[in-house]
Amino acid sequence: MTKNQHAIVIGGGVIGCATAYYLTQQGWQVRLLEANEIGRGCSHGNCGFICPSHVLPLTVPGAVWPVLRRMFRRDSAIYVKPRWDPALWGWLARFALGCRRGPMMSRAAARHALLASSMKLYRQLVADESLNLEWEDRGLLLVFKSPHEFAAHGKIAALVRDEFGIVATAYDGEQLCALEPALRPGQAGGWHYPGDAHLRPDRLMAELKAVLKSRGVDIAEGVKATRFDIETGRARALDTTAGPMSTDQFVLAAGAQTPAFAQQLGCPLPIQPGKGYSITMRRSGVVPSIPIILEEYHVAVTPWPSGVRVGSTMEFAGYDSTISRRRIELFKRAAAEYLAEPPDGPIDEEWSGWRPMTFDDLPCIGHAPAAANVVVAAGHGMIGLATATASGKLAAELVSGAAPHVDPSPYSLRRF
Repeated sequence: MTKNQHAIVIGGGVIGCATAYYLTQQGWQVRLLEANEIGRGCSHGNCGFICPSHVLPLTVPGAVWPVLRRMFRRDSAIYVKPRWDPALWGWLARFALGCRRGPMMSRAAARHALLASSMKLYRQLVADESLNLEWEDRGLLLVFKSPHEFAAHGKIAALVRDEFGIVATAYDGEQLCALEPALRPGQAGGWHYPGDAHLRPDRLMAELKAVLKSRGVDIAEGVKATRFDIETGRARALDTTAGPMSTDQFVLAAGAQTPAFAQQLGCPLPIQPGKGYSITMRRSGVVPSIPIILEEYHVAVTPWPSGVRVGSTMEFAGYDSTISRRRIELFKRAAAEYLAEPPDGPIDEEWSGWRPMTFDDLPCIGHAPAAANVVVAAGHGMIGLATATASGKLAAELVSGAAPHVDPSPYSLRRF
């Protein structure tokens, strides 16, 4: 690889930054374009889980009917804003069709490849670049109020253990409070996945930005890509708000905004914006030591030395950036039911952002059919942070023509 090879990465979230990092490792000169500021989207406000345990996709058998019963309720963990949107309804129909064991297991294998590789690559990245991310290896704790749901998770724990070697330990209510004293007594039980880790996402993005600058990446913030100029199967230029730009190779890592380029690139990109929320507070009182998911509410609580974040939920409301007070109140209600002392420190931030959701819950990583020199890396759903290093490395390998370190076929754009 020579220093004469140039690439433009579109999107300054964690996937785009990871791709730029691994391109520089392979000798590329990289320009990184971000329409706003580096790491201000979902890479900023998520709950920071590096979670090999999240191997199963959302398309598990039986997932559809519980969602259908609640999806138009504004206080539901999953909410669909009623509106005429053929693309969304088609997406939901294809999601429902995939809720079968066969597709679930093949998708789980593809997720496992990225999640397992990313954990190793994150550890290598942190060591090589001496990153300060507030990284902690405390696992992930799933807490249940319902005895039935607690027992039912045993089947999932057995499945991921037998198929993927992911180990979890069950704790009954009394044992659970001994493991995590911040929990309110009276919970049915919990499952602890010790192989997971967590970090502070905004610290990650700040550190990545600094590393990319030190490696000579030309970071252009406030520059929006608008369209590709494609001729004879290649992108000759990229139109941007800063004028046209040309290069040898392009990577499109624009998260939930990626479908805007689908027609030009000659392929469907069925990515829907699934809005998530979080509130970030300073530490006060008794704070959990282990990251927790409050299962009945699908709400996550992440402790860091510098603060605590409560977040999650999924809202299909299109490209709506407003913050729903109902969501914030849902977090507070959930925390009050599960935690002995719900977080009540000063609020540093209330946030919402669009997760790039595909109906099969797998990312889109591959060459664009209509432009051989464009690689797409988007659609990572709720595991974008957790799979960023492997996804970025794979995208860089596809750009370079290097042997991929994981099989890229499950993420190909041609699967649609």
